[in-house]
Amino acid sequence: MDRVDMLLEPARAFLVQVGQFLPKLALAVVVLIAGWVLAKLARFAVEKGLRAINFNVLTERAGMDGFLQQGGVQSDTTQIFGVLSYWLVIFAALIIAFNSLGLTYITDVLGKVVLFVPKVFVALLILAFGAYFARFVGTTVMTYCRNIGIQDADLLGKLAQYAIVTFVVLIALDQVNVGGEIVRQSFLIILAGVVFALALAFGIGGQHWAAGLLERWWPKNRKEDK
Repeated sequence: MDRVDMLLEPARAFLVQVGQFLPKLALAVVVLIAGWVLAKLARFAVEKGLRAINFNVLTERAGMDGFLQQGGVQSDTTQIFGVLSYWLVIFAALIIAFNSLGLTYITDVLGKVVLFVPKVFVALLILAFGAYFARFVGTTVMTYCRNIGIQDADLLGKLAQYAIVTFVVLIALDQVNVGGEIVRQSFLIILAGVVFALALAFGIGGQHWAAGLLERWWPKNRKEDK
């Protein structure tokens, strides 16, 4: 009899472990189902909320939606925000489910992903408002230059717009910790090279070109009229 009990003891221990695991598994399944439903609701609410405040109009005017379409992405920026909110809730539900099962090593990885998604939210918001502001500044510079009679107004407007967009992109990349110091240093090196090249063009090798460019922007006739 004792031998039989010894043979059955591993089976009893296994059944006990299964009995303890099944409620945890059921709880994890319930959490995942509830998380999936909440993720659907979050995606719907975010998209409807952003469209209600005309955020999609802002991103369209900022050029972000057109940029995504050129890259082959069928969704606009508002839908991307909805997808990000959907996966944020899904990952949060997965963390709760795996944590209830005692799989802490998986929850640590998912926790890092959950912390990264809000940074993507903020980076996209920075890009959206920054690109819109850049286009506004570029249009303002172009209109002002046209009104005062400066030629190459379109070029100056584009330069102002792209300069602001460059800084906005750097801020967005820094927000998601992409590139970091390397990106900033590379940009500063390129900017310094451009400034140095322009200085050489105006000061040494391009005096005639610079004089012609200044004449186009500020003709002598206009000075004489004043």
